[in-house]
Amino acid sequence: MNIFKIASRKRIMLFIIGDILLISLSVWLAFLLRFDGKVPNEQISSLQGLIILALVFTLPVFYFFKLYSFSWIYVSTLELISLFKATILSFLFSGAGVLIFRDFTQFSGFPRSTLFISYFLIFLLCGGVRFSKRIYLQVFQKGIKKEKARTLIIGAGDAGEQILRGILGSRYSPYLPVGFIDDEPVKQGIIIHGLKILGKIEDISRVVESQGVEQMIIALPSAGSKIIRQAVEQGRKAGLKKIKIIPPITELINGEISLGNIRDVGVEDLLGREPVLLDARAIENFIQDKIVLITGAAGSIGSELSRQVAKFKPSQLLLLDQDETGIFNILEELGNKFPRLKLISEICDIQDKEKIEQIFNKFKPNIIFHAAAYKHVPLMEKHPDEAVKNNIFGTKIVADASLKYNAEKFIFVSTDKSVNPSSVMGATKRAGEMVCQVLNQTRQSFFLKKNLSRQTKFISVRFGNVLDSRGSVIPIFREQIKKGGPVEVTHPDMKRYFMLTSEACLLVMQSGAMGRGGEVFVLDMGKPIRILDLAKEMIRLSGFQADKDIPIVFTKPRPGEKLFEELLNAEEGTIATENQKIFMAKLSKIDKRKLEINLKKLQNAVKEINREEIINVLKELIPVYSSNDTL
Repeated sequence: MNIFKIASRKRIMLFIIGDILLISLSVWLAFLLRFDGKVPNEQISSLQGLIILALVFTLPVFYFFKLYSFSWIYVSTLELISLFKATILSFLFSGAGVLIFRDFTQFSGFPRSTLFISYFLIFLLCGGVRFSKRIYLQVFQKGIKKEKARTLIIGAGDAGEQILRGILGSRYSPYLPVGFIDDEPVKQGIIIHGLKILGKIEDISRVVESQGVEQMIIALPSAGSKIIRQAVEQGRKAGLKKIKIIPPITELINGEISLGNIRDVGVEDLLGREPVLLDARAIENFIQDKIVLITGAAGSIGSELSRQVAKFKPSQLLLLDQDETGIFNILEELGNKFPRLKLISEICDIQDKEKIEQIFNKFKPNIIFHAAAYKHVPLMEKHPDEAVKNNIFGTKIVADASLKYNAEKFIFVSTDKSVNPSSVMGATKRAGEMVCQVLNQTRQSFFLKKNLSRQTKFISVRFGNVLDSRGSVIPIFREQIKKGGPVEVTHPDMKRYFMLTSEACLLVMQSGAMGRGGEVFVLDMGKPIRILDLAKEMIRLSGFQADKDIPIVFTKPRPGEKLFEELLNAEEGTIATENQKIFMAKLSKIDKRKLEINLKKLQNAVKEINREEIINVLKELIPVYSSNDTL
């Protein structure tokens, strides 16, 4: 770290010395211009005096405007504007100095026009030096065009401009941009950093042919999957094999875009990218300066929740999981991206009541996102005792601690598999929802009796599969394609809801912010996707043809699986919320006594590892649960 600090100090000193020389040169040239190439002897003292004044005022002002902290390669119009403001301000200071010292010998008969000329030259020369490396790189790149792939940028908005700026500022970038594509009529034909907008998405084939394009970058982080699909299809028709993309805005830290964000287009971009409308202010008010605990923080949902929560500046972020490697990895990632955030890691099993209470007593978390759960349907069919211990009793332990230590909100991450469950996993998640509903009822009556204002609000959020999560079908298909197939699809009619992990987590946070307690929110997952279509799309993206290069075979639904997942029970309806992607399920009140009796039965059945009894009690607890056990 010291090496970087020394290098930074040396760099600042280099620019200060350079500015001293350039400011002095500017004043000298101003006098030469004013006096037709020869400075009269009587003006030498004025020349020297103005150099001193310019240095005294200009250098501190430049430092105040951070003109010694910029990136030489990525210098932009922002630095140019800062330079202009700093030059104007230092000109005013110097002008005031000349007026104050006008009776001194150095400034007697001082030609005021030299002051204007001097600062005009200071702006030109200091600005020229700051832009010199970027200009050099752009000129130098022209000599190595053959080494770079001719690249078309789709999207001429802020993201496309930032990507182009990054390419132009990088000597080692593998891209040679040739132009933009954008659907907005008002942008057609305009030029951005020397590159023209050559047409709309429907014109990609024509532009690829006329410009000799070899690859394209889709710079539309806020676009939905429909537009992304159109661009990819046009690129494929044009014969492009290299199609890259910037991830959705929800995956970008602080919305910052760089060349490092560019990746190959994936199936998640074609199926799951729909714009998510958020009330960022509500989420910020909900998260900022709060102590936030995330259970299951090493998993797909928990780790993404951690990334998203970190953006909204909690006072502390507690990451809890029993997977020490996963916690280490997310801790390292967040530590690098959010160096000022106070991160705390806890290796703990949510079934360990004593340690959970110890953690709550020590840190007093305000908000709990409970993402810890066993989620693999076939495995939980084999081990229902573990599913019950973790998904029901583990949830109850964390929820009880939240109530005991006066947390503000407890957000339970649920699943569409909890609706008319056909699996142990789904049934246990529905039981988790019921625990939250009863605790919300309990805390209301408990606190109302004691007349206390602070109450823990229990909220559940249901959604379907998240794209590319651990154990989901996408990484499984990806590995099967790498091996040359076959790709195994359980049934030709199997359908699932899919959503990007980042978008699902943001909507979970939005639900938590708007929840008043007792709700089961349901996320709008869009249209269900046929798994067979997903498999074919992934094969195409890998450069192969389905059933020609990579075979697709059908197996059979695994234990606990349904052909189609619902988001609501038959008797449930929904109530719209202020967010068009979040609905609230209309649920009947839970019978607390019945829940307690069945939880006691489950506890006994789990102790005896009596699989049959566990299934029977779950069916009694959740009447719509119908096991399709094939084991």
